Amino acid sequence: MTNFSSSDAVLERMQRLHPKVIDLTLDRMGRCLEAVGNPELDLPPIIHLAGTNGKGSTQAMIRAGLESAGQTVHAYTSPHLARFHERIRVAGKLISEPELISLLDEVYTANDGETITYFEITTVAAFLAFAKVKADWTLLEVGLGGRHDATNVVDNPRLTIITKVDLDHQQFLGETIAEIAFQKAGIIKRGVPVVVGPQHEEGLSVIEDEARRLGAPLIVHGQHWHVWEERGRMIYQDESGLLDLPLPNLRGPHQLGNAGMAVAALRHLGFDESACIGAVSSAFWPARMQRLKEGPLLEAAPEAELWLDGGHNPAAAEALVETLKSMPSRPTHLICGMLSTKDVTGYLAPLKKVAESLHAVAIPGETATLSAEDTEAAAKSVGFDAVTAASVADALADIVADTPKARVLICGSLYLAGAVLRENG
Repeated sequence: MTNFSSSDAVLERMQRLHPKVIDLTLDRMGRCLEAVGNPELDLPPIIHLAGTNGKGSTQAMIRAGLESAGQTVHAYTSPHLARFHERIRVAGKLISEPELISLLDEVYTANDGETITYFEITTVAAFLAFAKVKADWTLLEVGLGGRHDATNVVDNPRLTIITKVDLDHQQFLGETIAEIAFQKAGIIKRGVPVVVGPQHEEGLSVIEDEARRLGAPLIVHGQHWHVWEERGRMIYQDESGLLDLPLPNLRGPHQLGNAGMAVAALRHLGFDESACIGAVSSAFWPARMQRLKEGPLLEAAPEAELWLDGGHNPAAAEALVETLKSMPSRPTHLICGMLSTKDVTGYLAPLKKVAESLHAVAIPGETATLSAEDTEAAAKSVGFDAVTAASVADALADIVADTPKARVLICGSLYLAGAVLRENG
């Protein structure tokens, strides 16, 4: 064993074990898992989630529903926002620093210097953590794609879920929705039911074909279950009947579809209405249209309404537009930072409908950040009144100097959201 003093130290060393950040294959996972005793074979019943948008929110709602029913839940998600520990929740609690160091050390030693990616080795550590502690359920969120994702080594989940498939990560997953859906549908397993959220027709067709090929029972939005808002309530209906539920506490009209998937999953697993109420009313998922209510940013802009969202693709922008349209009217200004790998103009164009200006920032500490100047240029190309700022704090100060009671949305990247959450306490 090595003797690492902090999880940051071992994570930093792990990043040197593979020259590529992303390399989708399951060969290295199989080798490393075998080296640590195949913990993936000893997990509580698994619910496996893939999709472009909504995975994290749907997982958070399922976890809230299960926990409200008295169940204990392991949960694995990515990326983290403020601290790596957010990725691994063991029996309901974020993994502790000593436990994380010990597990990462164990996996690092067992890997014996072989080539492996950061995400693969941390996924193995998560499986070890979950196998060592008793729980009722394991929630696994795919990191990227699905078919060749490191989490897709589990052969017999209790349920799979595919959230909305849209264009993102085309350099790894394919240029069309159908190609991307094929990758997401890779988590479907023979005979295992699959809950399918609202989809584009071309994506749904691919998912349905894969499910039929594998004999996986389909539980599809618009066919087997329906969800809608009526008189300030969420109405869910399936073959078992109708539920009249509170609206999701996670904000935005798009969360209805995510909540519907969570309820469909819980209903399929045999949980009652109280678990469904818990799912929609108790979930928390940071940086998904999260209102910031305290911290240095608010102290500097006490009359402003400050929101944070980590969405980064055109579909996420459309969801933001609908969310902002559903809110009381207020002058809205954006502070935006994005990665250079994203469809920047595709993301920004829809937001022009609901925002008066944009302050462009670079994402602190991220080598793949788009420069503030490039984000500014992209924003201007779709019609924004855009300027650059040295930081989020500077951008906010500039906005509230003219409009003290502005609605300010910090957006464009989960990495920017994480930086804001760290710096804002």
